[in-house]
Amino acid sequence: MGFWQRRAQARAQRRWVRDMERRLAELDALDPSALDDHTGPTHGELYRAARPDRPRRSHGPVLPGLMVAAVLAGLVVARDPGATGTRVRELLGSSERIGEIVGITDGDGEYAFVRTQRGSDVPVTWSPCSEIPYVVNPDGAPDEWEELVEESVETIEEASGFVFDDRGLTDDRDFDRRSVSAGAASPVLIGWADDQEVPALEGEVAGLGGSAWETRQVGPERFITGMVALDTDTFDRLAGQRGGEQAMRAILVHELGHVLGLAHVDDDTQLMYGGNLVRTDLGDGDLEGLARLGAVDC
Repeated sequence: MGFWQRRAQARAQRRWVRDMERRLAELDALDPSALDDHTGPTHGELYRAARPDRPRRSHGPVLPGLMVAAVLAGLVVARDPGATGTRVRELLGSSERIGEIVGITDGDGEYAFVRTQRGSDVPVTWSPCSEIPYVVNPDGAPDEWEELVEESVETIEEASGFVFDDRGLTDDRDFDRRSVSAGAASPVLIGWADDQEVPALEGEVAGLGGSAWETRQVGPERFITGMVALDTDTFDRLAGQRGGEQAMRAILVHELGHVLGLAHVDDDTQLMYGGNLVRTDLGDGDLEGLARLGAVDC
C-alpha cells in the first residue's frame, strides 16, 4: 500500500468512530427516480479563465435498497473500521457539520455561483456534513504534483470550511463522465491531460473544473462528484519558470473553486475572474463566495 493510500485509510480510521453513530441515526435514503443527471463543469485558460462548457451527464442507478444496505454495512464496519467505514460514510448522510463555518465578511470583490437551489439564491454545493472524496491520477503531472495538490486542497478547505478526503492514487482517466452506481458516486478526479484526450483543453485552456449534482425527492440539490483536468502542455511550460509554482497553484485552486460551486466573475481582482487573471491567490470576493458555499445547511 502506497503513502497516499495509507494516509487516506488512516484518516478514515480516525473519523469512523465519531461518524458511525451520528450517520446511522439519520439515514438519508435517495429516491432513484429523483436522480437528475446533470453536471456544470466549466473550463479555464491560463490567465484567461473558463467559459461554461456544455453539460455532461452523471450515469448509474442508485441502489433501491440503500437504507437496508447501509444498516447492514454499519454492522460490519463496527469490526472493520477501514475501507468499509469509508464505504458506509458514502452511503449515509449526516446532520452534523464536519468542518468549522468560516466567518463571512462583506468584501469589495465579486463572487458568483454556478447554480442555486430552486426558487432561491442559496447556492448548490456539496454537503458540509460529509467529506468530499478525491483521487489523483499523476500521469503527465509536474514533478512536485503532490505538494501542488496538497497545498491547493488545503487552501480551498481553509477558505470554505469543507473537508476533503484524500483517497490516494488512481488510474481512472474518465474526466468526461463521473459515475453514480450502487448508491455511491465516484470521487472527484484530479489529473492532467492534453487536448487529444480532453478536446476542451485545446488552445490556451489551462484547466477544466466542475461537479455533477443530484436532485433529491426531499431536501436541497447537492454536488456528488466532479473533476479537474489540468493541461499538461501548460504545466510543462510553467515548471521551472520563475513564478511557475504560484501560477500552477492558482490554476488548480481556480478549478477547485468551480468544483465547489463558484462561477466566473467580471471582477479582474478575483481569482475566479473570467478573463486574464492578475492575481494568483484568492481575493475578497473569492473568499466570501467560498465561505457562503461552506455555510449552507446539511
